[in-house]
Amino acid sequence: MTTIDMQSEEFKEELEKTRKFTDKVCESKGWVYNKNEDINEGIILGLTRHKLLYGKRFCPCFMVEPDPQKEGKFKSVDDRICPCKPAIEKEIPEDGVCHCQIFCTPEYRAKQDQEG
Repeated sequence: MTTIDMQSEEFKEELEKTRKFTDKVCESKGWVYNKNEDINEGIILGLTRHKLLYGKRFCPCFMVEPDPQKEGKFKSVDDRICPCKPAIEKEIPEDGVCHCQIFCTPEYRAKQDQEG
């Protein structure tokens, strides 16, 4: 199993790219971040790790496994590459938040803010 050094320059550079990526996702979709910064940070770290390990920002909440159809490639359950199709088409429109809890609608976030 490959390990990732979170203190390496490579990880730090990819982490910054991932932060910019998630900011751009929010901007382009009209979404906002969940109120819980710990969740957001964990998801961003997981996306960064998957990008370095597998070459794609697979959702860190789902398993990633070798793709039997493509030698040396990987896939995730339900093809969950951020921002994933289930979040775009079902989770956020219906629930206001994606499975991973990082992206949500402004209305969902406002409700979070009201609840304290």
